[in-house]
Amino acid sequence: MHGGNTVDFQTEQNRSREWFVPAFGPQKFRIFIGLLFLPYTGMVLAYTVIGSMMAEQIHWDRVGVILLIYFLALGIGAHALDAIGSKRIKPWGNVFSKVKLWTLAIASLVLAYAIGGYYIIFYTPLLGIIALLEGFFVLAYNLEWLQGRFHTDAWFAFSWGSLPVLAGYVLQTNDLSWAVLMVSAAMGLLSLVEIKASRPYKAIKRAPEDIRTPQDQTHMQQFEAILKVISLGVILLGAGLLLWRYLN
Repeated sequence: MHGGNTVDFQTEQNRSREWFVPAFGPQKFRIFIGLLFLPYTGMVLAYTVIGSMMAEQIHWDRVGVILLIYFLALGIGAHALDAIGSKRIKPWGNVFSKVKLWTLAIASLVLAYAIGGYYIIFYTPLLGIIALLEGFFVLAYNLEWLQGRFHTDAWFAFSWGSLPVLAGYVLQTNDLSWAVLMVSAAMGLLSLVEIKASRPYKAIKRAPEDIRTPQDQTHMQQFEAILKVISLGVILLGAGLLLWRYLN
């Protein structure tokens, strides 16, 4: 989704001061947490919960399973692949080598698909279709296959906004409904807002501070506020729905 490549960590391009990167701890710890893009990963995890909570009967173990699957496949796997495959400078630096990033990506994706495969085989075969789609996008989007044809805002919104909602619901029910399709579309639109704000924010953030205008600084702060509000709002929505279903 959002990632890094092989420039030196100390260049003006680095993102070590991003609002979602901890200001404490060793460099490798800070960059690893940054690489996970936790606010945005949290949005996707919340989408899976939202889809799960729409089921008439909740299998609580499967709520945990879908959270684990997406944390592994997206939070670690997709972001590690993005750091490897970007055609642009994405400045996490060379803190993690390509070998380490490939190891993270492969291990997390294999584990995620092993867990998902068990449920597909024994409980919810319909989840297999979503798993194939997500598997395609985790490679095509993050490694920018076909000249980046799938590395677009629309495909981002579909793969990391709409599909996770469907995955959560399908793992509960092995079915689809018009209601969950509508909610899936709505969450895709929220993801579209997030990526539309993220791209200009990153463009301004990458520019050296001494050439930013006061207007640039204002715009960057506005985009950052949008990113913070939308990620927290979606996470709270997922948590609120989970709490409501659990208590009722």
